[in-house]
Amino acid sequence: MAGDLIAYLIFGITLVVLFVFIIFFYYSKKRHHKVESPKYKILEDDDE
Repeated sequence: MAGDLIAYLIFGITLVVLFVFIIFFYYSKKRHHKVESPKYKILEDDDE
């Protein structure tokens, strides 16, 4: 029973760390322009 608890705890912590890493990677300053540029490109193409 204690082994199951430790396994669930390790699994949960791993998922939280992975989720935080993905968020920080996706919203980092150097990726901000690459992530946001398609949104502005769609708005600029409306002039046709």
